[in-house]
Amino acid sequence: MKPITRIHSRTAVLTDENIDTDRIIPARFLTTTSRTGLGKHCFNDWRYLPDGSDNPDFPLNQPAAHGCSILVAGRNFGCGSSREHAPWALLDYGIEAVLCSEIADIFRSNALKNGLLTLVVAEAEHRWLLAKPGLELAIDVAGQFVELPDGGRISFQLEPFARHCLLNGVDQLGYLLQHADLIDAFVHAREHQEAAVHSRTFQ
Repeated sequence: MKPITRIHSRTAVLTDENIDTDRIIPARFLTTTSRTGLGKHCFNDWRYLPDGSDNPDFPLNQPAAHGCSILVAGRNFGCGSSREHAPWALLDYGIEAVLCSEIADIFRSNALKNGLLTLVVAEAEHRWLLAKPGLELAIDVAGQFVELPDGGRISFQLEPFARHCLLNGVDQLGYLLQHADLIDAFVHAREHQEAAVHSRTFQ
């Protein structure tokens, strides 16, 4: 994972509510454990027509949405089954952050662990963002705010451990490896302590 400190982009908007993980990445594409290559199947059954051509009615197929890495989505985004492939697909598609008034807990946890910034904002602010596709935003992870074009700010909260991992570009395993020396020292001290207890027991 790369460190995520600031994301600057125009917004793409999906106003539909209850976009579930199967809509983000259909189950038939879950046969891989690779994080790359899933972007072409992101929103597959919504994004393409039956003949494989682009669906002109899909909002992210519109020219104005091309290159946008911030997605403003309808309420209850990422609901449904738990699948880590959903954030993988969004990241591979080019989405770096999702803003919504309500994001499914399991999806949000999976997303943050994989470097996809998922931000919950107030209902009024969410409605305002949904109504303004193409808005230029800057997301400051350290400061925990979204900067608007007029200089205004929308605050958000991140769980401290998730924020630390995002800012430092590490996942849970990477975080543990950063403290390998401390872990080794603890294990050795514990082994020494247990050996001493064992020795006294059998004296």
